[in-house]
Amino acid sequence: MILTLLRTGWLNLKRDRVAQALTFLLPIVFFSIFASVFAGQGSATSRIRVAIVDEDRSELSGRILDGLQKETSLRVTTTAGDSGAPLDRTAGERLVRNGDVPVTVVIPKGLGESFGTIGFGASEVSIQLLADVSDPIAPQMVLGLLQKVTMTAAPDLLMQGGMRQFEDQAGALTPQQRTAVDTWLPQLRAQAQGSATGGGSGGGMGLSAEIVDVMASDSRAGSMVSFYAAGIGVMFLLFSCAGAGGALLDEVESGTLERLLSTRVTMTTLLAGKWLFLALIGFLQLAVMFTWGWLVFDLPLFAHVPGFVVMTAATASAAAALGLVLATLARSRAQLSGLSTILILTMSALGGSMFPRFLMSETMQKFGLVTFNGWALDGYLKVFWRNAPLWQLWPQVLVLVLLTLAFLGGARLLARRWEVA
Repeated sequence: MILTLLRTGWLNLKRDRVAQALTFLLPIVFFSIFASVFAGQGSATSRIRVAIVDEDRSELSGRILDGLQKETSLRVTTTAGDSGAPLDRTAGERLVRNGDVPVTVVIPKGLGESFGTIGFGASEVSIQLLADVSDPIAPQMVLGLLQKVTMTAAPDLLMQGGMRQFEDQAGALTPQQRTAVDTWLPQLRAQAQGSATGGGSGGGMGLSAEIVDVMASDSRAGSMVSFYAAGIGVMFLLFSCAGAGGALLDEVESGTLERLLSTRVTMTTLLAGKWLFLALIGFLQLAVMFTWGWLVFDLPLFAHVPGFVVMTAATASAAAALGLVLATLARSRAQLSGLSTILILTMSALGGSMFPRFLMSETMQKFGLVTFNGWALDGYLKVFWRNAPLWQLWPQVLVLVLLTLAFLGGARLLARRWEVA
């Protein structure tokens, strides 16, 4: 009897492809996604975008720039767009505010002249890292690489600066001492050029750097709450729309759909009405989520109402259309549940609902743009974190509108089987 039950269970699993995917495929997909995210963070393929502003134009700043460009873990930008003009501080800060790079390194004027005198009583000139601290890893990695590059690429300049400071305080070197120093410096310079891209890092001697949060504001903590509200809200919105879209399957099984189509109601009208209802419920669902964030976690909702309304309307519309296309694709409630679970969890993992995309590798971030979640979350991040004006939301809104039209078109084509029946 037990063997019969086992055989029956195996045959049921063998016939149900969705159950097979839930049992065997979905765990592998999730393992692969998170293994790629975490295993790739320390690899050369996980490159940090960084802009460099050279205000000093000295030999030292040239060596620092050259060393950073050779780092395989960085993707360096030094010019402003297609113009090819060198970046200035304003343009570098704009890149950070717009989300084009997480860090801009500003090498200030006078750094080369004062380099090597720090620690000997001279005034300190600091390199500034203009950073978007929503990515907490990038500024620290760039800071560490900056220290490494400076100390491995310019030990001779450090020695020269120290010798100048020594002579100012203790008197000039003797001719024999000067000859020894002049003999040693070329060897030190050659050694530095040979190890500029090698391992190891120096201490802070001769270099001071500070991280400047260019996104700082009184509402910053609340703005980050909005990111998590959007991530969780979009994921559960997709589940809600997929589940509610299943009402079509219930109407098919009960015969209600056939009776409706025998009246003056067309399938196009029926799908449009259901899409509008799901979109309105989805808008309300996200509004409740963000209102809760405002009440409990100080989310600055009412400071960003226009952007929130635009993004929520576009997101809810696309999610409602996705729910309908899944419902018309599935043959039963059970199949709809399995399909929606696989698709939504995969999109949520890749798109940033479960793990921020800016902490993923460059390749994984590109994969995230294939998902519904990735575009929706990018739009909410622009609204609440970057304080972007409405017109800057056009890429995200355009993609979501196109997805809405594509999903509705797909649902209408798939629903033809019920008209034929």
